[in-house]
Amino acid sequence: MSLHKEGRKLLFLSLVFFVGIFFLFEYELDTLVYLINVVLIALIVFYLFILQFFRSPNFIVNKDEKHVLAPADGKLAVAEDTVEQKYFKGKRKQISIFMSPINVHVNRSPISSLVNFCKNHAGKYLEKNIIVVENGNGVEVLFRQIAGAIARRIKCYVNVVDMSDQGGEFGFIKFGSLVDIYFPLDSAVKVNIGDKTKGGRTVIAKLKSEI
Repeated sequence: MSLHKEGRKLLFLSLVFFVGIFFLFEYELDTLVYLINVVLIALIVFYLFILQFFRSPNFIVNKDEKHVLAPADGKLAVAEDTVEQKYFKGKRKQISIFMSPINVHVNRSPISSLVNFCKNHAGKYLEKNIIVVENGNGVEVLFRQIAGAIARRIKCYVNVVDMSDQGGEFGFIKFGSLVDIYFPLDSAVKVNIGDKTKGGRTVIAKLKSEI
C-alpha cells in the first residue's frame, strides 16, 4: 500500500492546518482540557479519513486479453443493456461502479489498448470525463468518470493515441462517485448488481471474440 500522488499536497497542507488549529486551542485560547482532547481526536480522525482516501494498493495485474477488468474499486450499481448516446450512439452493455468515500479512488484501464477518444465535460452539478479505447481486435470500450457536486475533481492521465496498459492507472477522482463502462452487446458479463469490485483485479466481462 502506498500514498497516491494526488493526495500528497492536500495531506501536507491539511497536516499544517490541523497542527495550527491544535496549537491555537492549546496555547492561545483559554480552553478546557477535555475540549482540547476532543479537538485533537477529531483532527486525527479526519486526517486519517483523508489519508485512507488517497491510499493506492500495490499489486500485480494478471493481464489477460480475454478479460475486461473493473476500472475502479466499488460496488456494482448498474448492469444492463442500454443506448450510449455520446460516442457509439447505439446499444451497448453498461456496467456502473459506485465508489464510496472509503473505496480506493484510483481508476484503471480495463483492457490493454489504444486510446481513440478522450474528452472532459464540465457541468454545473456534474463533471464527466469520457475515454474510448480499442484493443488489438478492433473492439472499442468506453469508460466514463463521473464526479458530483462534492467531488468535482477528475484527473485523467491519458490522451488520444496513447497506449493504455491493462490495469494501469488512467485517472483518479478526488472524493469521486461513479465510473461507467460500455462494451459490445455480445460480451459476456461476469458480475452482478451488488457485487464488490477491485480496480485492475475483478473480471467484469469477456469480449465475444475472446470467449
